[in-house]
Amino acid sequence: MIVRVDRMCAGWNRAASRWDPWALTALYTGDAILFGGREGHAVGSTGIRDYFSSYQGVIESASLVLTEQELLETSATSLFTQGFCDFVFTLAGGRRTQSRLRSSWLLDWSSGRELIRAHHFSAIPEAPPLDSRSDR
Repeated sequence: MIVRVDRMCAGWNRAASRWDPWALTALYTGDAILFGGREGHAVGSTGIRDYFSSYQGVIESASLVLTEQELLETSATSLFTQGFCDFVFTLAGGRRTQSRLRSSWLLDWSSGRELIRAHHFSAIPEAPPLDSRSDR
C-alpha cells in the first residue's frame, strides 16, 4: 500500500515542480474534493483546477514529503493515508518557504489509475481549538 502513496506523492511533486494546475488536477478523480490552503472546498475537476490556478504567479514550484503516515485500506481499490507533510515552496521572486502540515489523502484506483479522491491539508494547531467561553 505504501508504494501507491509513494507513487502518488512522486506524481504530485512532478506536477508541482513547475506548478502546473492542469497536471496537478489530472491527479484527482473527476468528483474529488480538496480542502487546502484557501477558504472553502474545491470540488470536482474544475474547482480543483481553479484552486491550483489561484496560486499561479504566487507559487513557482513546490515539493512535498509525506511523513508519519498511517494507512487504512478502505476497499479493494482505495486507501486512506493520514499523517504529516513537509512542503518546500519557491515563491514568485525566488523566495523559498517551508511548511509542516497535517495531511490526508483518499486514493482510488477503481478506474485502473491511481488518483486522489479526497485531499485535506491543514495547519497543525498550537493548542486544541476549544472555545474559551463558559457557555459552551
